Amino acid sequence: MELFDRNTLLKSLESHETWDLVVIGGGATGLGIAVDGATRGYKTLLVEQADFAKGTSSRSTKLVHGGVRYLAQGDIGLVREALKERGRLLQNAPHLTRNESIIIPCYSFLSAIKYTVGLKLYDALAGRLSFGKSMLIKKTTLSKRLPTVQKHGLTCGVLYHDGTFDDARLALNLAQTAVEYGGTCLNYMRVTSLSKNKEGKINGLVLTDQLTGIVHPVKASSVVNATGVFADEILHMDNAGAKTMIRPSQGIHLVLDKKFLNSKTGIMIPKTEDGRVLFVLPWFDKVLMGTTDTPLNAHSLEPRALEEEIEFILKTAGKYLEIAPARSDVQSVYAGLRPLAATSDQSDKTKEISRSHKVLVAESGLVSIVGGKWTTYRKMAEDTIGKMIQEGLLPEASCKTVDLPIHGAAPLDDSGDPLSGYGSDKKLINAFIESLPELAKPVAGYDRLLTIQVIWAVRYEMAHTIEDLLARRTRLLFTDAKKAIELAGPVAQIMATELDKDQKWIDAQVAEFTSLAKGYLLT
Repeated sequence: MELFDRNTLLKSLESHETWDLVVIGGGATGLGIAVDGATRGYKTLLVEQADFAKGTSSRSTKLVHGGVRYLAQGDIGLVREALKERGRLLQNAPHLTRNESIIIPCYSFLSAIKYTVGLKLYDALAGRLSFGKSMLIKKTTLSKRLPTVQKHGLTCGVLYHDGTFDDARLALNLAQTAVEYGGTCLNYMRVTSLSKNKEGKINGLVLTDQLTGIVHPVKASSVVNATGVFADEILHMDNAGAKTMIRPSQGIHLVLDKKFLNSKTGIMIPKTEDGRVLFVLPWFDKVLMGTTDTPLNAHSLEPRALEEEIEFILKTAGKYLEIAPARSDVQSVYAGLRPLAATSDQSDKTKEISRSHKVLVAESGLVSIVGGKWTTYRKMAEDTIGKMIQEGLLPEASCKTVDLPIHGAAPLDDSGDPLSGYGSDKKLINAFIESLPELAKPVAGYDRLLTIQVIWAVRYEMAHTIEDLLARRTRLLFTDAKKAIELAGPVAQIMATELDKDQKWIDAQVAEFTSLAKGYLLT
């Protein structure tokens, strides 16, 4: 576990004269490329300006899916590819990926027939990697599976299977996997400039450590821009006149008490007033509702939900649930930005923009990967490296990630305890607890967060701030923002001891986190 230590990894910046592959961006796409590059034997460095998965990659709908909506749009190729990758993710990261049963409530037999036919095609496209067969179910069966669903006018339902996962922990496990195969992954390391040779080809970068302010110039044979919604910033760093490639779209999610679903089966509302879909899913011991698709002209690391988005989800969910959720029921609200590949059509119909990805190579040799989604992260990485080999930016080497176990891979732990998402690391954590039982003590009496989780995150998961711990190493900010604020002080005390920080650091961290977390509450 000492491998995944930031101070140790920082030393490798000096030990490598020239990196074969430098990846900018520590989200799903960048981490996937780092794993692919490291496993092929390239000297691989990944740098992320904030924390791993700080942006879009920790703010998804938690679905590993082919995309029923894309099927309706006729994008068969994208759906087939995503379904294959969905199956591979269940095999390669079984500790974080769950086979989820989802039901579409039908209020007319005509709609039931339409969805049944469509989902049978969905099953066929998955082939041998199918999660299970879809089927038409009776009203009585549906009512037992989904006790809170609106019964008035209900005729039947269609049950199908997709996957759910913990996006932030998968991102962390990908970083750990890359490092285990010889790569270097550093959070809080910002790219401030690109360097070029006399021919105008990129041959390195200048990095600034966001935690210490230290500047690190590094040499690189190839550089990949995998920064998602921030891709245009790197493109313009390379070429001030570069064409805009990203069209950000915002999606928000509401998290509520489990009583609004009271089931391990999710709901898919297939057609809302604006023609999109809405999911109501079990997530940890809560219910997740989302998402929206709102075009934006700006982006940030902390996007905020718009009032109209919040009202849209509450109103739509209320039509399909016997107990309509209200603003006061929302325990956390979060927003994420999709890095959609821009098109020549500047319409606001982001729901019609394909989620397929594009790999672009600039005259300077800068490689940019835009578009895509979490489910296809591995294939996006394989395509990116393949393109770089084709362009002569990397030497030939075969892809190793199709059946590669991700760090922590172990049978799914359904115990529901705070350590259930750690996979094979749970054994190591329990060994710590056996030697020092007080580490099993809940933080400030909250039994969903143990002292060992805070210590483990600092020592072995590169957590540096309260936000790293409460937003991504654990998911408390996303499941119960009010409780996260309450625990900020006790968490900071434990972290300060581990990081050798003083009271001034504790006070600053608590104030900063409290201010951020209030944005996850509906006032």
